[in-house]
Amino acid sequence: MEGPTPVSALLHAATMVTAGIYLLLRIAFVLENAPNIMLLLSFWGALTAFFASSVGAFQNDIKKIIAYSTCSQLGYMLSACGMYNFVGAYFHLFNHAFFKALLFLGAGSVIHAVADEQDLRKYGLLVNYLPLTYITMLIGSFSLVGFPFLSGYYSKEFIIN
Repeated sequence: MEGPTPVSALLHAATMVTAGIYLLLRIAFVLENAPNIMLLLSFWGALTAFFASSVGAFQNDIKKIIAYSTCSQLGYMLSACGMYNFVGAYFHLFNHAFFKALLFLGAGSVIHAVADEQDLRKYGLLVNYLPLTYITMLIGSFSLVGFPFLSGYYSKEFIIN
């Protein structure tokens, strides 16, 4: 679903796409008694994380890259739920909402600055024109990949351990 960038920031970061993970967290007490379902959740989560990140790596649209990254992170959280790490999945869900909203709002700033162009291949040297946007998107990106001492690092580390 495509829409204006602020709407994408709200939908992808905080509400629509995270509702499924939140539902799984709410029914965790039921899922804990179904080990086969948990194995299936873990498998599909890992497959989703791998597939979405692979597809996102070959996109040229800035908003599509961030959206596929969201799908990959949701797969990561689904896999955490499948491994009985509900607290870690919730922690990452909460952190994900913030750094993903930061990335989408930064993407909106970039798109607005380049006259509604979303193709990354046509961008260049924007750090000179948008230094604050560059810094905020860099922080959001580092948090997304789990750079030490940022929120993504702690939530992903909590899932892995």
